[in-house]
Amino acid sequence: MTTALQPALPSHPLLRLRLAPHGGMPRPIDGAWWPRSYDLLAELPRLLAGLPRAWGHVTSVTVNGAAWSAVPGRMLVSNQVVRLHRTLTASAAQTILLLAPGQGRWDLLVVPPDTTEEAAEPLMAAAADGQA
Repeated sequence: MTTALQPALPSHPLLRLRLAPHGGMPRPIDGAWWPRSYDLLAELPRLLAGLPRAWGHVTSVTVNGAAWSAVPGRMLVSNQVVRLHRTLTASAAQTILLLAPGQGRWDLLVVPPDTTEEAAEPLMAAAADGQA
């Protein structure tokens, strides 16, 4: 009898993130993020860990307060305090804003977690191409 070994599942699911190419032109959207849930306390550390090092340390995050579950005023991510802000403005309904002092501001399109892969892929590609 032969036993086939199943490959081990990753302990941390892959980050679903697409960033626009780095360039000199400012863009309204810098990429897209497709979280797996609306639990910001679980999702945000994965996102911040997957960002390019050149973006520096993100110290402030603004999210749509209506879309995400509990959003405390701050949280500890990799031994660093990150301040969390909620907004209810219509212009921020599907975005997350990341600030890193001295480095910049990045706005990411947030693809809703329950979006199918077929629907999410073109949204993410358009955001990374600057067409979102």
